[in-house]
Amino acid sequence: MQGKRTKFKADFKAKVALEALKGDKSTAELAQIYGVHPTQVTQWKKQLLDQASSVFEGRQTKVASVDVDELYKKIGKLEMERDFLVSRPGASGHLGRDAS
Repeated sequence: MQGKRTKFKADFKAKVALEALKGDKSTAELAQIYGVHPTQVTQWKKQLLDQASSVFEGRQTKVASVDVDELYKKIGKLEMERDFLVSRPGASGHLGRDAS
């Protein structure tokens, strides 16, 4: 019978890895204190060391994927609605931003 796999949060992993880097306690002691396997402590420590330089890299902006065709369809629909409303007598008074 296998137990349920535990997923640890990033802040917990960072805390354990930082404790391991300090060197005040052995890996076995930290594993016992935090209730994880000693190998896991070693892996988190290695991950922290390998990825520490990325903390100081410049901020990268995430570009959201945009469906251009969908945006053009939306623009076309809005233009048609606007043209329809402009062509109706009496409706142009309700178009505050387009009325000149």
